[in-house]
Amino acid sequence: MKTDYKIGVVGIPGNWSSERLADTVEKITNSRYLINMENVYYDSEKGNVMHDNLNLASLDALIIKKVGETYSPNLLDRLEILRLLEDKELKIFSSPNKIIRLLNRLSCTITLKVGDIPMPPTVITENPKIAENSVQKYKKAILKPLYSTKARGMVVVDANNGAQKDISNFRKVNPIMYIQKMVDIPGKDLGITFLGGKYLATYARIKTNDSWNTTTHSGGKYEAYTPSQNLIDIAYKAQSLFNLDFTCVDIVETSDGPLVFEVSAFGGFKGLLEGNNIDAADLYTRYVIERLNND
Repeated sequence: MKTDYKIGVVGIPGNWSSERLADTVEKITNSRYLINMENVYYDSEKGNVMHDNLNLASLDALIIKKVGETYSPNLLDRLEILRLLEDKELKIFSSPNKIIRLLNRLSCTITLKVGDIPMPPTVITENPKIAENSVQKYKKAILKPLYSTKARGMVVVDANNGAQKDISNFRKVNPIMYIQKMVDIPGKDLGITFLGGKYLATYARIKTNDSWNTTTHSGGKYEAYTPSQNLIDIAYKAQSLFNLDFTCVDIVETSDGPLVFEVSAFGGFKGLLEGNNIDAADLYTRYVIERLNND
């Protein structure tokens, strides 16, 4: 099997998952290209997309692990530059066009709801009065930025404890407010992962303190988990709406049944490694090489 491809990894130098994927690609292909989007530029006169002195069109493929340190609308612009390369027939995993639909929480939610995926009750509005009424209806809600990961920037709002002030402060930074009913998380939520549209494994994020969320950023830890076929089927349907090469569906089991929070644009390498002892970087690299060999 041919393995000596020039495969670039779009990621962040020093970031654990980016470095691990770049190291894995180097181990298998004997070449290493870690592409920091801060150093990528498009020269319209020459028609080139460059990373420092490397013409990215000279690569055989790109794997997108991280487009930026934090989620923001700026990442959409970076993906548009990568889309130029895809239009020039460079193989990119996952397609920038498909990732674009996931970076924005609103876009992801609308796609999931149109696809009839069960989600927590949610209101999206610019009107502060509608926001206040929604929190009153939910009793407790989470205000979520449209661009964020690992619960960063999210605010828990209690209808009986300063909700109006919390909404006002949130709205100063987030004029379009994403308001989701706070559901009872039974000590854990799940990351159900897929590679090439096929179920890979599931890890649980376990709360280890009194934080309202289970993210490792807030002290959670990973454990292996065996989901029911019903959970896998729901997650499979959710991820199929986006058709990514590697992804993770965040889902929670509640008293009202399974609910999906989101589909991840980049998936969770660390959860699979620490929870399931699965090296997703190795599996993903070999998947990309197999695709290149078969094309």
